Amino acid sequence: MSLLLDQGLPRSTVQHLAALGIASSHVGDLGMAKSPDSVILACAVQHGLTVVTFDADFHAVLATTSATKPSVIRIRIEGLKGDAVAQILHLVLTVAAAEIAAGSLVSVTPPNLVRVRLLPVV
Repeated sequence: MSLLLDQGLPRSTVQHLAALGIASSHVGDLGMAKSPDSVILACAVQHGLTVVTFDADFHAVLATTSATKPSVIRIRIEGLKGDAVAQILHLVLTVAAAEIAAGSLVSVTPPNLVRVRLLPVV
């Protein structure tokens, strides 16, 4: 499973994820730093990626369009550095890999509580 990290996430997260054996890219490194959410979602669908974000907008778009892909992981914990984001994502992928592969909205809240809702949201 590969991740597409949204603009608000630290770019260093990519290297920390690689050290954990998790493939990822940051939108800033792909020239998509100012791309609208719709373009990021389309890229994720086209390349089979899971979007990771701090932004609630991705969940809202998928919920209102009855989409089944891509999965989106929303981290709702502020002030995280790249290594902490990578550890949280490692946890999420460990506990919810099957649901993410199937298409889901994942929300992570303090203290690393993981909630999963399968797509489409009805």
